[in-house]
Amino acid sequence: MHVVLASHYRLPVRRYGGTERVVVALARGLAAQGHRVTLLAAPGTRLDAATVVEVPAETLTSAATDLGALVPEDADILHTHFPLLRPPSVPCVWTVHGEMRPGAPVPPYAIFLSHNHARRHGSETFVYNGLDPADFLYRDDKDDYDLFLGRLHRVKGYRWAIEGARRAGHRLLLVGGWRPTFRPGIKFLGKVDQEKKIALLAGARCLWMPALWDEQFGLTTIEALFSGTPVLTTYRGSLPELVTPEVGALCATLDDMVRAAATIHTRSSAVCREHATRYFSHLAMAAAYVRMYRALLDTGALVAGQPTPYYSAQAHVQ
Repeated sequence: MHVVLASHYRLPVRRYGGTERVVVALARGLAAQGHRVTLLAAPGTRLDAATVVEVPAETLTSAATDLGALVPEDADILHTHFPLLRPPSVPCVWTVHGEMRPGAPVPPYAIFLSHNHARRHGSETFVYNGLDPADFLYRDDKDDYDLFLGRLHRVKGYRWAIEGARRAGHRLLLVGGWRPTFRPGIKFLGKVDQEKKIALLAGARCLWMPALWDEQFGLTTIEALFSGTPVLTTYRGSLPELVTPEVGALCATLDDMVRAAATIHTRSSAVCREHATRYFSHLAMAAAYVRMYRALLDTGALVAGQPTPYYSAQAHVQ
């Protein structure tokens, strides 16, 4: 199959950027599975897994642009990672990486990032994000610190992480933008480069991810699991689809998180990585998208996503 991916960013990303890294991982996954990949992306993009066609970002996202005119004639499908202001003249899917406006109609070609994300928009169509396990450092031996990685915004729950780690008696490292005032025992590292982030994820006893909003996916969660690091998190959004009792703890309150922190180190690092590799690798993501591509080309419609088995079983019990 010849798949054309479209991103209005320059790839690969040099520092942060969740969507950008997912697009790179998808291109790698598709190529590894024998598909031909063309990438429409901002000038300066370089990616071995795809034939790159450089297109200015403003052209890609303009309502005046028919993206179909940029697609090679032998391509099977176009897959965009930004909202389409003008439906293209070729078969197309769009991954919704954020939230659509309340009440906005969902295009028939929209694919969400998790079952929860899709359901909140009245859809059942989703594909889980994935990353390349080879991009992460796996460590079974952990250092004496917990980690919070993300924007220091209240919805990300960084205050819960700080208070929870203090009550649990754990040293906490915080990585992210904006520096508030901290108590002793909390070390703020600010923004770090990818190499440093990978090392911190691999060395952490656990990742605190006390989300207080409905995560569409939660990329940091699988980054930690690829590193062999278990995750302390909440039930918000997609997180129950990503985390099982074997690789972390889902908590309803801060008190729950403090109690879970006492045993979080008992999770197997190998099981954490195996779980992420099975369900959230670039290869798993690519296979799930190919399933969507084939459904659209064969029937003219997308199909429902496939939840992780643990989440499906829990949902059935409930």
